Amino acid sequence: MTTDYRKYLDPETVSKLKGMEMRARMVVEGFIAGLHKSPYHGFSVEFAEHRQYMPGDNIRAIDWKVYAKSDRFYIKQYEEETNLKAYLLLDCSASMAYHSGERIRKLDYAGLLCGALSYLMLRQRDAVGLVTYDRKIRRYIPPRSRSGHLHVLLNEIAAQAPSDTTDISSTLHEMADRIKRRGLVIILSDLIDEADKLISGLKHFRYNNHEVIVFHILDPRERDFAFPREAVFKDMETGEELTTLPYQIKKDYAKAVAAFSSEIASACRQAAIDYHPIDTAMPFDKALYAFLSKRERLY
Repeated sequence: MTTDYRKYLDPETVSKLKGMEMRARMVVEGFIAGLHKSPYHGFSVEFAEHRQYMPGDNIRAIDWKVYAKSDRFYIKQYEEETNLKAYLLLDCSASMAYHSGERIRKLDYAGLLCGALSYLMLRQRDAVGLVTYDRKIRRYIPPRSRSGHLHVLLNEIAAQAPSDTTDISSTLHEMADRIKRRGLVIILSDLIDEADKLISGLKHFRYNNHEVIVFHILDPRERDFAFPREAVFKDMETGEELTTLPYQIKKDYAKAVAAFSSEIASACRQAAIDYHPIDTAMPFDKALYAFLSKRERLY
């Protein structure tokens, strides 16, 4: 009996697996298994460990076993060689702890996606770095492409607990100043910050010639506001509480959320930034395909 790996694209299913490495691997396996049966048919995912010999390459790096089989010269891809430097910016502020019903928390979803992207990129010999942050940067792990680096990244992702307030914009500006070489910046966040400050931080990366993908991660209830007749709402970062009748404010709330998302999306389009609204009930393949599509356009 064959395993249907595509089931591991479901956030609820994969969250029940033990260990971040197992979860990341199964999400990627599910994604690859589903490529030929999905709208992404024809999209190639290659994990090559060799590249064709080019004039100027060190002949000592030629893989003679491959030459014997193919009659062509190929160079072994060593760990320090990479096509891409990527930086994963993971929001760990208190608001990322939110979840509705039996759904997983926003931070758990973002962490699983972060782990899957790390696994996928390292298998492609890309260099991957990680930034965890709330109102300030918690930890910065510079990009590496060695196989052992995955363990470092996944351990750090798994260790995160949501806490403290959010200041996304200051983190974006700080990292835009710190990253000197052109790379791909991937932001995983609920984007709870002032729109103008957030947009300024995103544009700072583009000013420095970085490519940017934004995954705007929300719980479905944060979009549709489908709450009971009376509810108590608590700000997860300030502790402030509000008791209200959701149906009375649902229309205005939906309008405000749509306006904020539209403003961010419009600013991203103008700055050539890839913006993807994601909710925590959504399978992971949409986000993984968005990354691979971006990577294919760049490299």
